[in-house]
Amino acid sequence: MADFNTIRTAAGRSAAQIDAGLRAHMNKVYATMSGGMLITALAAWAISGLATTTNEAAAAGQMANGQLLTGFGALIYTTPLKWVIMFAPLLMIFGFGAVMQRASAQAAQLFFFVFATLIGVSLSSIFIFYTSFSIVQTFLVTAIAFAGLSLWGYTTKKDISGWGSFLIMGVIGLLVAMIVNIFLGSPAIMFAISALGVLIFAGLTAYDTQNIKSQYVQHAAHGDQEWLDKSAIHGALSLYLDFLNMFQFLLMFMGQQE
Repeated sequence: MADFNTIRTAAGRSAAQIDAGLRAHMNKVYATMSGGMLITALAAWAISGLATTTNEAAAAGQMANGQLLTGFGALIYTTPLKWVIMFAPLLMIFGFGAVMQRASAQAAQLFFFVFATLIGVSLSSIFIFYTSFSIVQTFLVTAIAFAGLSLWGYTTKKDISGWGSFLIMGVIGLLVAMIVNIFLGSPAIMFAISALGVLIFAGLTAYDTQNIKSQYVQHAAHGDQEWLDKSAIHGALSLYLDFLNMFQFLLMFMGQQE
């Protein structure tokens, strides 16, 4: 992790200036991330409302988990379009690096918010399979856990940069296990995946928070505002994904089926 005192001396800036800049930077990271989460939640709720109906006359004759689907719902949940909706956000993640390099900070932020919207569309089906109460309850538990873990990552004096490689290996292992379990359909394996998923993304929340802080301190001396703005957006994306994945894995534990 960055040596704060060395960097401050080399940069010729006071500790107060560095600290004030760091606070402003972290506030921007959390504000951007929160904006993305709000967009995701609103998109998921709105799409689920358009996709289901209690009016049999307005239904498309298809059902999902006992709920009637509208024509729009049948289109996005039962046709090949569902695969496009599912994998479009993943493709955007792979393209995020190129956007960060070539686009302006404003364009990168817009790209992030479009990504958050697509995530909301892909997550809208949770309102069909889980009760609204359990979704809200899980969201609040995730928010409390995330806040505590991120605060610890920001304030701890312990260098946890070494966690990164192990946590990324854990994410890869999770993906492999989830793909294998698609064919096995084992509830026990799914339970283990959910438990490990919560732990891995809890660790990533603390790790990413400290990494965002360290990167700011390392680059604050250069005064490159464009880079700092893009760095805040990249940090917001990292924490957004940590929160989102922790929420989904917790929902597997806490969610009550409709």
